[in-house]
Amino acid sequence: MHQGGQEYFGVGFYGFGILFWILVAFFIVLVFFNSSKKEDAIAILNKRYARGELSREEYMRMKEELS
Repeated sequence: MHQGGQEYFGVGFYGFGILFWILVAFFIVLVFFNSSKKEDAIAILNKRYARGELSREEYMRMKEELS
Protein backbone atom coordinates (compact mmCIF):
# COMPACT_ATOMS: atom_id res chain seq x y z
CA MET A 1 0.00 0.00 0.00
CA HIS A 2 2.72 2.44 -0.88
CA GLN A 3 1.77 5.58 -2.76
CA GLY A 4 5.06 6.37 -4.50
CA GLY A 5 6.83 7.51 -1.36
CA GLN A 6 4.51 10.39 -0.56
CA GLU A 7 3.44 8.67 2.62
CA TYR A 8 6.84 9.25 4.15
CA PHE A 9 7.57 12.84 3.20
CA GLY A 10 4.29 14.38 2.16
CA VAL A 11 3.85 17.04 -0.47
CA GLY A 12 5.70 19.65 1.62
CA PHE A 13 8.99 17.81 1.15
CA TYR A 14 9.07 18.72 -2.53
CA GLY A 15 8.96 22.41 -1.62
CA PHE A 16 12.52 22.11 -0.31
CA GLY A 17 13.75 21.17 -3.78
CA ILE A 18 12.08 24.20 -5.28
CA LEU A 19 13.46 26.39 -2.50
CA PHE A 20 16.95 25.01 -3.13
CA TRP A 21 16.86 25.93 -6.83
CA ILE A 22 15.47 29.39 -6.07
CA LEU A 23 18.38 29.98 -3.67
CA VAL A 24 20.90 28.74 -6.25
CA ALA A 25 19.47 31.13 -8.86
CA PHE A 26 19.52 33.98 -6.33
CA PHE A 27 23.21 33.48 -5.54
CA ILE A 28 24.13 33.26 -9.23
CA VAL A 29 22.35 36.57 -9.89
CA LEU A 30 23.95 38.11 -6.80
CA VAL A 31 27.46 37.16 -7.92
CA PHE A 32 26.82 38.39 -11.47
CA PHE A 33 25.53 41.81 -10.39
CA ASN A 34 28.23 42.35 -7.77
CA SER A 35 31.00 41.73 -10.30
CA SER A 36 29.48 44.16 -12.81
CA LYS A 37 29.16 46.89 -10.14
CA LYS A 38 32.84 46.50 -9.28
CA GLU A 39 33.83 46.95 -12.93
CA ASP A 40 31.60 50.01 -13.21
CA ALA A 41 33.22 51.64 -10.19
CA ILE A 42 36.70 51.06 -11.61
CA ALA A 43 35.59 52.43 -14.99
CA ILE A 44 34.27 55.58 -13.31
CA LEU A 45 37.51 55.93 -11.36
CA ASN A 46 39.56 55.59 -14.56
CA LYS A 47 37.47 58.26 -16.28
CA ARG A 48 37.85 60.66 -13.36
CA TYR A 49 41.61 60.14 -13.37
CA ALA A 50 41.77 60.64 -17.14
CA ARG A 51 39.85 63.93 -16.84
CA GLY A 52 42.31 65.14 -14.21
CA GLU A 53 39.81 65.17 -11.35
CA LEU A 54 42.07 62.98 -9.19
CA SER A 55 45.73 63.13 -8.34
CA ARG A 56 47.84 60.01 -8.84
CA GLU A 57 47.86 59.36 -5.09
CA GLU A 58 44.07 59.65 -4.84
CA TYR A 59 43.64 57.42 -7.88
CA MET A 60 45.96 54.72 -6.53
CA ARG A 61 44.34 54.79 -3.07
CA MET A 62 40.81 54.52 -4.46
CA LYS A 63 41.81 51.80 -6.91
CA GLU A 64 43.33 49.77 -4.07
CA GLU A 65 40.13 50.16 -2.03
CA LEU A 66 38.02 48.91 -4.94
CA SER A 67 40.21 45.91 -5.71
